[in-house]
Formats: sequence, C-alpha cells, structure tokens
Amino acid sequence: MERRMAGGGLTRRATLALGGAVVGLAAPPFRRLRAAETLFVNSWGGPWERAAAKHLFEPFTRETGAEIRPVSPVSFAKLAAQVRSGAYEFDVTTLGLAEMVRAEQARLLESLAPISGGLWNGAIYRNGVASHAFATVLAWNAQKYGDAPRDWTDFWNLQRFPGTRCLQRYAARVLPIALAGDGVPQDRLYPLDIERSFRAMDRIKPALRVWWTQGQQSAQLLRDGEVDMIGIWHGRVLELIDDNKPVKMTWQGGQIDRAFWVVARGTPRRDLAMRFVEMAVQPERLAGFCREAVYGPLNPRAFEYLGNADAERMPTSPQNYAKVFEQDIDNFGGDVAQVTARFERWIGA
Repeated sequence: MERRMAGGGLTRRATLALGGAVVGLAAPPFRRLRAAETLFVNSWGGPWERAAAKHLFEPFTRETGAEIRPVSPVSFAKLAAQVRSGAYEFDVTTLGLAEMVRAEQARLLESLAPISGGLWNGAIYRNGVASHAFATVLAWNAQKYGDAPRDWTDFWNLQRFPGTRCLQRYAARVLPIALAGDGVPQDRLYPLDIERSFRAMDRIKPALRVWWTQGQQSAQLLRDGEVDMIGIWHGRVLELIDDNKPVKMTWQGGQIDRAFWVVARGTPRRDLAMRFVEMAVQPERLAGFCREAVYGPLNPRAFEYLGNADAERMPTSPQNYAKVFEQDIDNFGGDVAQVTARFERWIGA
C-alpha cells in the first residue's frame, strides 16, 4: 500500500522506490563564472564536509569557476540572524522538516521557483530541495541479546529484553517511536496520539538511563556497553559495525528525516546559490556524497550510480524503504513547540 511521505505529498513510496515516473534530470547548463565569485555554504563539518567537498563543492568549482567556502557549524539561529541583519555569513544551508516549517513561518528562505522545472517529481517541499536522508533505527548490544529484537515493540518489552535503554532528547523523533513501541502500525502513526505517546514513555522511563544529544555520544554509549538498546542514527551504527564492534541494528521501524538544501532569503549571491543547489542533487554527484557520508539519496535516479552493497546501507533504498516510516511534521498531531516543551518537562520530572 502506498503511503504519503512526510511534508504533504513530497512524493509517493513508489516514486522513491524507483517505481514511479521521474522527470528526466539532465545536468544543468552552467555559465562559467568569474573566478573571484565565492559561495559560502553552511557545513556540518567532519565526514559530512569531506564528502561534500569531494562530490559537491570541488565539481561545482571546476564547472563554474566559483570557489566554495564552508562555514561551520550548521545553525538555524545564524540563518535567522543574518536574514534579519543583512550581514550574510553563509548563502546556502540544509534544513530538516521541522526547521523548514520554522524557516518558512519566519520568511527566511528564497523561493526556488527559478529551478523548480528542472528536478524530479516531488523534489521541492516548501522552499527546499530534497537532498539526502538519515534514519533513527533500533540498535543493540549483540553480546547481551541472543534473541535479537525485531522492532520498537521489543524496545518497549522490558520483560523479554531486560536492560538499559537510550533515546535521543528530541521530541519530534521520540514520540512517533513511542507509538510504534506501543503497537501502532507505521501507516497509522500520524497524526500522533500525543497522550498515548507519553503513556508509552512512562512505561519505559525507569530503563531510560541516558538521553543522548550528539551523534558521537550515542555511538560511544553503545560501543562501550553503557546502554543495551538504543534509538540511534543509522550511520553511527554502521560505523561501529564496520569497526567490528559487537552491535547490531534493524531497519524495521526506522524513522526517516529528510535534509533539504535551502537558500537564505536576501543573499547577494542568490543566483550562484541556486546553481549550486541544482547541481548538488544531480544523481551521480548525490550518489557519491551519500555513499561516502553514509546517507540515503532522495533523488531516485541516484541509485542508478550505486551498487547493491551501497544501497543496503541506505534507508531510502528500495529494499530498506519498505521497512521504515517518514517523519510527518505537517501532520504532527499538535503544536511541535508546545509538545517539545512538554517533553522536556517530562524528562525532568
């Protein structure tokens, strides 16, 4: 059964799984720019920036003559401040779904109408171009659980799988997972039953010893055996598996978060930023970036440039996408800010 993807019809499951019609996406014609032109791109640093430099930044410079200078760290607050002040530290950044809604409400983003005709069906949501995705997945200490957990209902089953638990301190990701752990089918999670989510959280609160806030922290907790079962970003688990650590994961019930390229409203380098965004989601380059940075591409044609071994590590690949669900901020079931405040109070209670 096809399921509407987060963001009010970005695309359908069949499209992402390469079963739907995709608009032909030829590489855009680039005008050679003056060598002095520079674009400032907000960066996550580390492996993200290294992959972006190799597969996105350097090819763009070769084709256009424009230099790209990364600016770290990624900051929604800086995006808002520079749009309001007119002093631009960066021109382009990436936002998740929740941040996209906030940015649109605050009128922080340029319209992407100039490039909307050259992308695949469903590529643009609000004023962002879908680029890549990661998933929050269930992972565990393989030395503790011989009978491996199957999905989030096992995370919530403290009798069959006793031990410590750990989740991210992030309400919009945790509350849907709580419903899944309480037995709600994935295609019925949204709109969230907020009260049921909190009741489910009450049941496992005694086992939740740590609320992680940084990806590196989550990996360390699992690697060092400080927690037995965890909700963690898929890339962090794969890094541990690649390092031969005794951990396992399942894609079943993974929650996808999308990343969108956006252009800061009012930037004096608007046209150059638009060219970069269009280039950054071209299938071959996006495939290289996602392979190296351990993400899942959102341009369906990117999988034409990825082997089966690569696709197995990506939440948006056809074989894994059938097992996961997408975050749906537009159909959240309550005001995200108010629910987040309640979540913080619940943690501290």
